[in-house]
Amino acid sequence: MRNEPHIASDPFEILGLDPAQTALYSAVLRLHRATRKELAQAMDGSVETVGRQLDDLVRLGVVDEQSGHYQPRHPAAALGRLIARRLDRLAEESRRIDSALGSIRNLIRDYDAGRDYRSGPFTVEMASGADVLYESVLGIAVQAPPMRLVTAVPDERTLIDFVRKFADPWIDAQERGLLSVHVIVPVSTLSLPGVRDQLTRMAETGGRVRTLDRLPSWFMAAGDEVAGLPAHWGGNLPDHAYNFYLVRTPVVVGMLRTLFEELWSRAVPIMHGRRGEGMLQVLRLAAQGMSDESIARQLGVSVRTVRGRFADAMTEFGAQSRFHAGVEAARRGWLT
Repeated sequence: MRNEPHIASDPFEILGLDPAQTALYSAVLRLHRATRKELAQAMDGSVETVGRQLDDLVRLGVVDEQSGHYQPRHPAAALGRLIARRLDRLAEESRRIDSALGSIRNLIRDYDAGRDYRSGPFTVEMASGADVLYESVLGIAVQAPPMRLVTAVPDERTLIDFVRKFADPWIDAQERGLLSVHVIVPVSTLSLPGVRDQLTRMAETGGRVRTLDRLPSWFMAAGDEVAGLPAHWGGNLPDHAYNFYLVRTPVVVGMLRTLFEELWSRAVPIMHGRRGEGMLQVLRLAAQGMSDESIARQLGVSVRTVRGRFADAMTEFGAQSRFHAGVEAARRGWLT
């Protein structure tokens, strides 16, 4: 089981509803259509207090008000809207991180200038070509195994080039104990041909893979002393002929590792292995409206096995229901 914080059973509480709002939303679900007075009686509270809480739920988009009557939105729609708001906030945080990195460039330049004055300039090597990029990683790994490589791949074209042409040598290097890859990719790329399969192989051979909605740029840190930076921060490597810089200095490696760890802490791991694939199979088929018996026939397993996989998925996501497990799997892009 992953070393991740335990997820509470109530998704609405996690996404910002306080216990009183959650209880009121549950009451609206049960009554389905009710006035403020009826809901106040159901909650054993004052009309004024319940009215303020209802106004909050309407603003949050989980309850609709029509002619003095309150009706709940479907839980899937309500939860989806709250998730969208949370993702918008995460995107804003990412933009602030990008802005902060941009604002300290002058300070970094002054720091590096002072460091160079005392100890001499560090090596910056301009390189070009996808072959050079991926082979340079293997060359560095051979010199100091096992090398830990951290990298972010923010765009579809770079990732497709990697899985089609260069993933196999990196996976082989992992199997030989030369390399350990930690990579973050956009969740949207998991549906591209071959991407999930190659990333799963990488995870199964000792690497670690996580996903985020958005990444600021391509970069890498190879070991403790070599960093890779694009010729244009935030640009697409294939669009710029895979022009990149190899920078050999601990200060730049340290900065990129700090950025990577911040992104890594917000990313979610991909599911892999036979147990993980079994869970995803039943969640995908359930999302199509199939019953347990139909899923069992489709997969050629028993109904008991199907229900066991649903139970595993609920445990994996800390969910109290199949619905909540499916919502979380969809949010992570695992049902594509």
